[in-house]
Amino acid sequence: MDWSSAAFVFPGQGSQVVGMAKDFADSYPVAHELIQQADDILGFSLSALMFEGPDELLNDTINTQPALYVSGLAILRALQAELPDAKPAFVAGHSLGEFTALTAAGALPFAAGVRLVRERGRLMKAAGDTQPGAMAAILGLDSAKVREVCAEAAAQTGSTLVLANDNCPGQSVISGDTAALEVGLTLAKSAGARRAIKLAVSIASHSPLMQPAADAFAAALAQVDFSAPTVPIYGNVSAAPLAGVADIRRELETQLTNSVRWTETVQHMVADGAQTFLEIGTKDVLVGLNKRIDETKTAVPINTVANLRLFVEKQ
Repeated sequence: MDWSSAAFVFPGQGSQVVGMAKDFADSYPVAHELIQQADDILGFSLSALMFEGPDELLNDTINTQPALYVSGLAILRALQAELPDAKPAFVAGHSLGEFTALTAAGALPFAAGVRLVRERGRLMKAAGDTQPGAMAAILGLDSAKVREVCAEAAAQTGSTLVLANDNCPGQSVISGDTAALEVGLTLAKSAGARRAIKLAVSIASHSPLMQPAADAFAAALAQVDFSAPTVPIYGNVSAAPLAGVADIRRELETQLTNSVRWTETVQHMVADGAQTFLEIGTKDVLVGLNKRIDETKTAVPINTVANLRLFVEKQ
């Protein structure tokens, strides 16, 4: 394939599953070594949680975030072991996946990234414990209408509700105070939403309720030596390429409290020349979203060794 038009995209929370990346670790020494390195950095067996669970521990955000980060990069190592020329022209990640993308782009060292996403998970969990919130998926409304619903619910309740994720046309996630979210669900249904489903979380990600976590996370970010990315990385907050270290720091400091503009991110990558999107992770969530954003572009999941080898055979 033409790597000059290839985009590598990395998923966020929700793509974790017990057994994640185990087949890659078993089949590719480079993947095994990277996962072992993460265990050594963290001082506990993240790999045991990834490979064996249990679900409730893997789904705890303090563990989910490093598990997704490490598995994405382990799969990337396996891909590049099979295809040494597999270097993207564009990268992006959805929420937590943005950290994986930063490492793939050479901007965030792996060891620092492991520690950073573990701390991000810890701070988000703490923020959810002290200031619980709620999130819900809204299907069948465009993002402009969802923003109107959030604004109306916030006005009615005097509390916070915002568009957290603009995932693809007709699929959004809202986030904020529980009272405002309940009103928002009713308003969304009245506005014609096909479905409005509360998610099983108590953390209001990508909303102002995450400000305490964002403030504390800024201190962790200040300890990291970022580098300029070697390929364009498109930010969640800006939906545009992050030009250098200052842009990266600004993006990560504001990401926890701002919307993930995934639809615009993919559209901007396409406008800049992306033709094939490889989702490097343990499911195929972004493949589905990207097909709905632009069905004319190719979207391929690299989520199992079998899928990887099938992709390699076609090259």
